[in-house]
Amino acid sequence: MKIDFAKGGGLVPAIIQNADTQQVLMLGYMNADALTATRASGFVTFYSRSRNCLWRKGETSGNVLAFVDIEVDCDQDTLLVRARPAGPACHEGTISCFGKQGPQGLGWLVQLSDLIEGRKTSDPETSYTAKLLQGSLTKCAQKVGEEGVETVIAALAETDEHFKSEAADLIYHLMVLLAAKGLTLNDVITTLKARST
Repeated sequence: MKIDFAKGGGLVPAIIQNADTQQVLMLGYMNADALTATRASGFVTFYSRSRNCLWRKGETSGNVLAFVDIEVDCDQDTLLVRARPAGPACHEGTISCFGKQGPQGLGWLVQLSDLIEGRKTSDPETSYTAKLLQGSLTKCAQKVGEEGVETVIAALAETDEHFKSEAADLIYHLMVLLAAKGLTLNDVITTLKARST
């Protein structure tokens, strides 16, 4: 990968994206040493323009960015760095420096998946998700079948609002079943991508 550090006086912008949700978290700057440190340490490291030195994101707060991979743009002067955050990326305590909300659209399903995974150890008396996860796999699978039938019926005979509600139930129960089997939506996406090539 060729990166044109010279164009920006030795620095290139580095856009940090959550590797799982695809949400843009922040923008920093890297020089060649920061890029080398990122790859060597496994944690995103920037060049601080105000302090004129390298700094690892989260070195004082603990909110590090675990490095996943990197791409360079078509002009070879901007980096897209995918990472997994261990806490808020913004110094103001928000998930992202670009708005206070979490991931939107399909990226939000990653948060739901994490919530479902966390319910594996919750009290089944107080959590419907925990009850499904800690019950029999057959019962969990049957719920997906029931919700599938209800979704079909709603698509054919109900309002769009009712159909959306049933589709949401179907997706949720499918995600619970995937979690019960030790899988996630990413595993399904990998299968779908393999079919499209």
